[in-house]
Amino acid sequence: MRRKLLILSLITALFCIGSVNVQAAPKDDPAAKLPFKKKLKWADALYKQASFYTAVDYYYQLKKEQPRNPYVTYMLAECSWMMRDYPPAAEYYAEAFALAPELYKEAPYKEGLMRKQNGEYEKAIERFTYYKVNYKGKNKKMKVYAQRHIEGCQMAIKSLDDPGRAFVKNAGPNVNTAYTELSPMPLGDTALLFATMDQNKIIDPKDTKRKDWVSRFMWAPKEFDRTRIKDSFEVKMKFEDGKYNDQKYHVGNGSWSPGGSRFYFTKCKEDSLSTKCKIYVTSFDKKGIWGTPKEMDEFINDPESNNTQPYCTMIGKKEVLYFVSNRKLQSAGGYDIWYTVYDSARKTYRRPQNCGKKINSYADDMTPYFDSRKNKIYFSSNGWPSLGGFDIFSADANSPSRYSNLTNLGFPINSSADDMYYVQDPGKKDNAYVVSNRLGSYFVKNPTCCDDIWRIIKEPNFYVKGIVLDEVTNQQIDKVVVKMKDEATGNLKDTAFSKEGNFLFYTPMGKNYSITADKKEYISGRTIVSTTGKSTMDPDDTTMVTIYMRKITKDFEFHVNNVYYNFDKGEFQPDSYAALDSMVRFLTDNPSLSVEIRSYTDSKGLESYNDELSVKRAQAVMSYMGSKGIDRGRMIARGEGMKNPIKPNKINGQDNPTGRQYNRRTEFRIIGELPDLRIIYDQNKPEYIDKSGNEGRNKNLQINNDENEEGGAPDPEVNPGNRVGGQ
Repeated sequence: MRRKLLILSLITALFCIGSVNVQAAPKDDPAAKLPFKKKLKWADALYKQASFYTAVDYYYQLKKEQPRNPYVTYMLAECSWMMRDYPPAAEYYAEAFALAPELYKEAPYKEGLMRKQNGEYEKAIERFTYYKVNYKGKNKKMKVYAQRHIEGCQMAIKSLDDPGRAFVKNAGPNVNTAYTELSPMPLGDTALLFATMDQNKIIDPKDTKRKDWVSRFMWAPKEFDRTRIKDSFEVKMKFEDGKYNDQKYHVGNGSWSPGGSRFYFTKCKEDSLSTKCKIYVTSFDKKGIWGTPKEMDEFINDPESNNTQPYCTMIGKKEVLYFVSNRKLQSAGGYDIWYTVYDSARKTYRRPQNCGKKINSYADDMTPYFDSRKNKIYFSSNGWPSLGGFDIFSADANSPSRYSNLTNLGFPINSSADDMYYVQDPGKKDNAYVVSNRLGSYFVKNPTCCDDIWRIIKEPNFYVKGIVLDEVTNQQIDKVVVKMKDEATGNLKDTAFSKEGNFLFYTPMGKNYSITADKKEYISGRTIVSTTGKSTMDPDDTTMVTIYMRKITKDFEFHVNNVYYNFDKGEFQPDSYAALDSMVRFLTDNPSLSVEIRSYTDSKGLESYNDELSVKRAQAVMSYMGSKGIDRGRMIARGEGMKNPIKPNKINGQDNPTGRQYNRRTEFRIIGELPDLRIIYDQNKPEYIDKSGNEGRNKNLQINNDENEEGGAPDPEVNPGNRVGGQ
């Protein structure tokens, strides 16, 4: 089975050679009027020149003239495959086999491939099974290959039923075009380098200058909305750091050395039947200028082979250059992933070695990327069980030549189409990029003809953005410290010193976060933000909140509702725990405050007895709060007896049980600050709020005061006004 032309279109920096020659036969084309045999020779010649889109138009004309011609039908299938138009390819292979089963014995296998790449997994399994049972050719491995595809289809069905936690979205029209984009390489978290033909119209090379359609490096900065970097891109621009782009060659597959002093990339040039790719390198000189790119030595650029897709990384203490080659010696089959070690002292490269059969398959393995943080290699392959054509795989790297735990990344990172060029974001987030011709790509002819860059969002960007206000004056409070904690564990997640009372925090999904604002002479404010209901399918979102704080005064006191007692009992009622826990949290948020616990009784009984009973109630509250981690030295228990009823104990001389229940209560009053416990922010010791000491980061997150924001509600249990936890 000849796949030479398709592989060339993929391996040579993944621009579609067929799509380079996309042009339909014109209406006045004299070839359209040729006799059948001459038109067939014309179509076959175009096919051999890789002009599949033009050839297919003539095969369609021939098909109309002789609908049951098995050769024409088979060539329609072959053209459709080369164009990566899977549905018609599958149907034409099936028809060709029905017309001439002895002539096209491999057609069921190819039909299975096309069914698989169209996501028709049950039909694909049926065709591969048929092929296994009936194949009588000399290549015994064909049954092994068919079984591997069956396993891939079965894996795909399971993966679709239980997809991974990720959302894959097209990088958008500011990056992608109707032709192919390839080799994404993040430039930090703010921009993307990639290669593109940058064309949206059908290209006829005869009428278009070569420099206008060769693949070249371009870059696109991410969009910025004044407070954060978004996961979308601005219009792409020429990448002119060095002399990489060439008006005669297709250029792509860029990779920097770990120190950034060298840049590796691929240059390819095609003719009508073949393409030649070589790896180049350029160095950053002492003057701060990139030198002229140089073709790498022949033991890397094997003269008899295509050599492409370099990726440079550190594995342990070794600087390793991965690349892809179809050289024959030591090959596992097809295109393999190879590596060479760079000797920084001698500035030389060791003889390349094959990465071995733990990752290289019988077919084609390419687009290597190495994650040094996890010691994992990621690559694409169509030889291991896959969901479609090329899938993304990972493997643990014990060394450049030893790998284990080969894993298919599954759906939705992989699709039924071709998925290649997996590369992760450089930051803490686990998001990534992939190149794919899956449905949803921009295209010139058919929906899966050409590759786009896709964004893998394993977690969307969720933020909380807010202001801190004085509860009485409704003015923003300046020079306030805002902290975000994981509500479940109490672990501090982020801190900001806001000079103007604004803040912005990143809130990963699946958790509840408590956000507190703190300042000397103020009661700390708090609110809760939840991302537990968010999913990877949700768009980026920002929650707007307002935190209220109140200044501490001498007569400041407040109540906690729902701390009540049964008649003549010193223990509080079980339904008082929620209210007391809100007070515990309040004191935890305000570590410098000390409080007075005042407990009361109703008017029944002797005054002396009620005084003693109220002391027991205050001590019961203090004991509970102490068990929750509040220092007893910050609390004073006082019994107030029958004093200061908040409801009448009697109405018209009659007993009022409801009023007496309200009067059996506990209240809290702030009695002072402990100065040693409220070190909020010290400019000489910024580690008190941020161990990185990066105050500039907080400046970048600040929000303009003139924004008209909709504030979120404060925590209903701890509202730092005259009453806390009110209904």
